[in-house]
Amino acid sequence: MSARFTHKTVLVTGAGTGLGRAIALAFAAEGAKVVVSGRRAAPLDETVSLIEAAGGTAAAVTADVARADDVRHLVRRTVELFGALDVAVNNAGIFRGGASAADFPLEDWQALLDTNVTGVLHSLQAEVAHMRAHGGGAIVNISSNLGPHVRIPGVFGYQVSKAAVSALTRAAARDHIADGVRINAVSPGPSDSAMSLWPGETEAEREVRMKNESPLGRISAASEVAAAVLYLASEDAGSVVGTDLVIDGGVSA
Repeated sequence: MSARFTHKTVLVTGAGTGLGRAIALAFAAEGAKVVVSGRRAAPLDETVSLIEAAGGTAAAVTADVARADDVRHLVRRTVELFGALDVAVNNAGIFRGGASAADFPLEDWQALLDTNVTGVLHSLQAEVAHMRAHGGGAIVNISSNLGPHVRIPGVFGYQVSKAAVSALTRAAARDHIADGVRINAVSPGPSDSAMSLWPGETEAEREVRMKNESPLGRISAASEVAAAVLYLASEDAGSVVGTDLVIDGGVSA
């Protein structure tokens, strides 16, 4: 295992479960000090325990990205804990589906915008404010192949929110590369997380479905998505600015 992130401090939102946890573990395995954040303390504490059991360094800070004050406190606390903020991964997001555009519940629409879009903006604003005053950094936003790259019926609001994340990433990347802040996105397709399961679907049923739906014939492993995030955050991607890296087994190819 390399140590690309030794002496680096990394913040990962939505890190209590799923992809966020996998990303946090991957950074810690490569030497980073990791702050994991989310709305619920118990899953975050479990992520920290997993990192520490593997010999890494981590701390948990609860925050709701839909609240700008929470995110500003999160960035301040990260710096208090580990002295810096070098990399941020804005992974926190929610899913609402099951309705067409004309029938989409407005409460679900607002919830998606609040967390998936405005939450990313809150996070990015607080992160850039610190990074540009302290020598720069790297930010990776987690979008989705659904919305920016492929559309399916019945997932209207989620697709719109993630298309917005992709657009936000590209626009912000151009705005802030002169500040020394590189901003990119990763757009996963179905991956090894609960969010990729249809309502009532088992993991075995998802496996069968993906043999038909994905050119690769399977979901992406969480570690594969994490590897893409770490690449974009690393010096190996030093000239990569404003990209949206799709990891979906060829679904959107």
